[in-house]
Amino acid sequence: MPIRSVLVLGAGSAGLMAALTLKRKLPELAVRVVRSPEIGVIGVGEGTTIAFPKHFFEYLKLKPQQFYAEAEPTWKLGIKFLWGPRPEFYYTFAYEFQQRFPELSRNNGFYFTDDSRCAGPISAFMSQDKAFPRQQNGAPLFHKSHAFHIENLKLVRWLEEVCRTFGVQIVDATVTAERGEKGIDALKTETGERLTADLYVDASGFRSELLGRALQEPHLSYSDALFCDRAIIGGWPRTDEPIKPYTVAETMEAGWCWQIEHENWINRGYVYASPFISDDAAREELFRKNPKISNEPRLVKFRSGRYVRNWVGNVVGIGNAVGFVEPLEATALQVICVETSTLADSLIDSLCEPTPTLIELYNRYNAQAWDDIRDFLAIHYAFNTRLDNEFWRACRNDTKLHGAQFLVDFYKENGPSVVAGAQLLHPSNSFGMDGYLALLIGQKVPHQKPYNPPPAEASVWKSKCATWNAEASRGLDVRQCLNAIQGVAPKWGS
Repeated sequence: MPIRSVLVLGAGSAGLMAALTLKRKLPELAVRVVRSPEIGVIGVGEGTTIAFPKHFFEYLKLKPQQFYAEAEPTWKLGIKFLWGPRPEFYYTFAYEFQQRFPELSRNNGFYFTDDSRCAGPISAFMSQDKAFPRQQNGAPLFHKSHAFHIENLKLVRWLEEVCRTFGVQIVDATVTAERGEKGIDALKTETGERLTADLYVDASGFRSELLGRALQEPHLSYSDALFCDRAIIGGWPRTDEPIKPYTVAETMEAGWCWQIEHENWINRGYVYASPFISDDAAREELFRKNPKISNEPRLVKFRSGRYVRNWVGNVVGIGNAVGFVEPLEATALQVICVETSTLADSLIDSLCEPTPTLIELYNRYNAQAWDDIRDFLAIHYAFNTRLDNEFWRACRNDTKLHGAQFLVDFYKENGPSVVAGAQLLHPSNSFGMDGYLALLIGQKVPHQKPYNPPPAEASVWKSKCATWNAEASRGLDVRQCLNAIQGVAPKWGS
């Protein structure tokens, strides 16, 4: 029987993104979202990756104007890491380390030194807290090498409005799942009504009401690679602080702290490992290093890992209902983009009659996406030498690299070579070789092939760095860009 109706449990960002994606790509589907008071919205600041604008503005072909008006994002060029032995280093969405210029015999990674603050134009802009280049007329020159910072409640509000525009029905109800031979037979409301569909999407967050609780899908822990299991989250109203065009990831005593930039609010969150620090001590450290925090911080407990399968019977899990990893690379919304787009594509290609092999492939693909994130985050912990204490020694000694192990071995022997990049990572890896190079070079992981460029090449590299820095110095910061687009949101990539 073809799938004609979909019922989404959960009206947070995962549920609404799933509903919107399915309805936008398959408008003939009847799509309902069940918004339950028992399934809350986390409601913290969100960092995104470049997958987010690509999903909404290219894949779903939504216009950015309403997004800018309702979600009120700021721009994110990447992550500034206060991490490892360098004062800082930058991870961008622009693939700077693997680039090779005609005048140079190797890719950029070989020329990056202790004196280099940037490996390309985007990291140069980040190093000077600038967002976009300035055109001759003074207006910002927007490009596609950016993502967003968004307040979650504003994102959810925008998603709900767009969902309704495209005909998604949103139902308020507290429900319980009825199991059946195919998976779930119905969601039963407190009034006794049975809500049924051909396909159920579990977007119930950490509760995983359908995939985890009802269907008892086995869970795969990531605890041998990712030791953190809690976060304490606070923030303060912005006063005269500049709006930074990046997320900050700062090394802490037993984990790390994010800083996410919104127009009128600064969001801070300390992600830590409870076996190494108490909740009270983590709270004290957060306040000591961030005395401006004005609200009462919230404690969130989590476990890192994923369920073995996303798609079980007539249930597909999305977002935190499937798995969770700490937001060290802001991958939460990226994962939802991948899961929802592959679900929509699977239904389109199968004429809404998904076959066993397609479902198996869907599960393999999305399991690999989760494992890729685990492997990449493990690199952050295994080589961070900034602090020498019990937690960070355990990270350096005990973090399992899993699928990233051979890539790290290759790097240690061959340096930042991209000669075998296509073999080291599969094409769907969202971080790519450049992401790994940014973290390995940024943390000064030693290798056996250091390169001392001849004077002519060294001069070319120095000149390029000077050009990038000069262009950045003329650039516009986030506040100037926000002022420039008031009333007229930029097109994606304009």
